[in-house]
Amino acid sequence: MVSSKAARNSHGQDSSYFLGWQEYEKNPYHPTNNPSGIIQMGLAENQLSFDQIESWLESNPDVLGLKHDGASVFRELALFQDYHGLPTFKNALAEFMAELRENKVQFDPSNIVLTAGATSANEILMFCLADPGDAFLVPTPYYPGFDRDLKWRTGAEIVPIHCSSSNNFKITKSALEEACKRAQKKKLRVKGVLVTNPSNPLGTTLTRHELEILVDFICAKRIHLISDEIYSGTCFGIPEFISIAEVIGGRIDDVEDQVHIVYSLSKDLGLPGFRIGAIYSSNKAVISAATKMSSFGLISSQTQYLLAMLLSDKHFTASYISENKRRIKIRHDQLVEGLADVGIPCLESNAGLFCWVDMRHLLDKNTFTGEMELWKKIVYGVGLNVSPGSSCHCTEPGWFRVCFANMSTETLDVAMQRLASFVESGGQGEGPKGSRGLKRLMYWVRQLSLADDRTER
Repeated sequence: MVSSKAARNSHGQDSSYFLGWQEYEKNPYHPTNNPSGIIQMGLAENQLSFDQIESWLESNPDVLGLKHDGASVFRELALFQDYHGLPTFKNALAEFMAELRENKVQFDPSNIVLTAGATSANEILMFCLADPGDAFLVPTPYYPGFDRDLKWRTGAEIVPIHCSSSNNFKITKSALEEACKRAQKKKLRVKGVLVTNPSNPLGTTLTRHELEILVDFICAKRIHLISDEIYSGTCFGIPEFISIAEVIGGRIDDVEDQVHIVYSLSKDLGLPGFRIGAIYSSNKAVISAATKMSSFGLISSQTQYLLAMLLSDKHFTASYISENKRRIKIRHDQLVEGLADVGIPCLESNAGLFCWVDMRHLLDKNTFTGEMELWKKIVYGVGLNVSPGSSCHCTEPGWFRVCFANMSTETLDVAMQRLASFVESGGQGEGPKGSRGLKRLMYWVRQLSLADDRTER
């Protein structure tokens, strides 16, 4: 027997987002060992610039040897570190965050709380800002993991801000007000708004106008705003990325205590395994509480030391930021052009490690059931794991998030060739290998379709 909290069915692991991962893991593509396997296009990892970091490590062997100026720092790092983190790392991280924003804003290291990744950062902020049963408004489509990160252990609720393709999924004042009214009808107390900027899954940056609308809204409602900016270093095109820190810095009203930023090195540096996340806030009460909560997921001292040395090398960071963005753009363009060649459009994007792909014309039925049937064909028949829009709570069936930075150029070419064959065949894949897997998938398609139908009602 487990506790009611442990048994709570709000983790989200039954989402098609996670189910696609499971199918990939049972049959992963490999160019020689398993060329008919599933290609993972549902994982937003940045594997494009590892060589830059590896080159730096080769040039700085003392860092991996836990030495500084030739002297060992092993004993210092091996001893217990308190949950405030190494000052050298927090200073370096604050400067790196400013550099990503072209030094238009500066960050005070004392306002940083270190966490074990952005997942932990977002959950900690939920614990700090919302009681069980309170709600945060989140614009759709949104990252499927938020259903786990924000709700599962905290007991908080998500009320979607419904955004539409009619205006390229931009946030509007009317959409915010409508979401707030729906929360009130459900007798939920709204404690804040959470946005991702750049957006996951759209791959777009919020405009200054949208950011001003958000700040005006939270000021009027006297609630909080969390800006998840973990993709801030991936913006490769126009318009440029604008941080919420830049917007609130130019306002007359005192809103700083209501705005909190989440950051991570998982996407910009491609280091999700290092578990480096951060909360930035000028609210001293939030910083105090979040710092205490961070003790349940600390970052190892040797990891902090390594990255403090890396990020303190300004020649490296300047070169890395520029080259990483260039590589992301090349890979983004490869995907967009490959899809366009087979008549599949994408939402125009300028950031992120994925594209928001419009496959509405490939649906047999313009419903979420039709979307799940198409997704089944793509996963099993085409052999591509992509994320259906319904897993991101999109209100319009037929959109998919497709990642491009977690594979080689050659693998992406294979994916495009498979998709071209699928489209040319009239949307009929070869079908899954093995009836057992098909039966299992069909069961989940039915369950997810029923869930979607309940949501629509």
